[in-house]
This record gives sequence, C-alpha cells and structure tokens, in this order.
Amino acid sequence: MRKEWICRWTFFIFGLIVFGLGIALTVEGKSIGIGPWDVFHYGLFLRIGLSIGTWSIIMGFLLLTVSSIATKKLPKIGAFLNMLLIGLFTDFFLWLLPSINSVIGAVIFFTIGAILMGVATGIYMSAELGSGPRDGIMLLIIGKTGWSIQRVRSGMEVLVLILGWALGGPVGIGTVIIAFLLGPVVGISLPQSKKLLKSLIEEKADNKLPV
Repeated sequence: MRKEWICRWTFFIFGLIVFGLGIALTVEGKSIGIGPWDVFHYGLFLRIGLSIGTWSIIMGFLLLTVSSIATKKLPKIGAFLNMLLIGLFTDFFLWLLPSINSVIGAVIFFTIGAILMGVATGIYMSAELGSGPRDGIMLLIIGKTGWSIQRVRSGMEVLVLILGWALGGPVGIGTVIIAFLLGPVVGISLPQSKKLLKSLIEEKADNKLPV
C-alpha cells in the first residue's frame, strides 16, 4: 500500500509541475492568446497587481470555500495542493523562462504549453487524489442543476473569459485553441496515465511477493 501511495503522489506532484510549466509557456506566448482562466488571472494581475500564480491560488481558494460550504464537506488534501502548487509552479516558471519577442517564438511556446497542460491534466487526474477547485465547483453545479458537463464547463469558461477580457487579459486565437485542444489531449493522456500508473503499482506489488 505504501508503494502505491508513493506512485500516486509522484504522478500527482509531477502532473502539477508540468501543468504549471504549461501555463507559464502559454503566458509567455500570450500575444496569440491564453486559456480562459489564465485570461482572468492575467486581467486581475494587470488591474490590481500581485502575480498570475497568486491570483490562481486566490481564485482556487475561493472556489474551494464555496464548494465546501455548499457540500458541507472539506475538500481532499489533493484539492488544496492542486490550488496551491499550480500557482506556485506557474510563478516559478514565469520567473525562469525567457521573454519572447517574436511571433514564431510565441507560437512555439504557446503550442508546447497548451499540449503540456493537457498531458499534465491526465497525469495528475490519474492519481485520483482530489479534483482541482474548478473541477469541484463544476461538479457542484452539475449536481445542483442536472445540467450536462459540457454545458457547465463551457459556461464557466465563457464567464471567466468575458471577465478576463473586460479586465484587459490577452484574448486571441490561442484562447480558442486551448478551449478545443485541451479536452482531446486529456482524453488521450488520462487513460494512458492510468494504464502506466496501474502497471507501476502492480510491478512494485509483484516485486514484494516472496520467491
């Protein structure tokens, strides 16, 4: 059991690190647009200050609080770590990455970042250690209204996109690409990550069997 939790937490933390890197890459390539939630965080950063990662943490905390009050349940530890670490890793990689001044560079950074975000989502979700704040509030709305996942998810994305755009966040073709690209990439990454995680857990279990 201990080995299984080590594998799960490794996948979870690694997925969050890669997701933070993906966000940072798309933000550096912001001249062609960034994801809806990041448009919102970037707009808050422009208007109020603080960092993009800090706003990600603040909004995540607010969503977790609303979800907890509505369900009368405390979120899993994975949800808290998702909220905290993605913001921290995003700011770290934004500090680490070089600035991009060319369209070609922006396209390269954005493309790599968008793909990494989809792959990373599948990796950390495969660990099943708790959904992120945005996923939690989405599931809450679905449970209360009976609406479809696509309808609720799309509604949330459109709402934060409009708010972010009103605040001055960068919206462009890249924003649309992320909205349509992330789902298919996660659809490939999640089952593959689950398969790999399962094989690693079973391999470690077999190694513990007496000869």
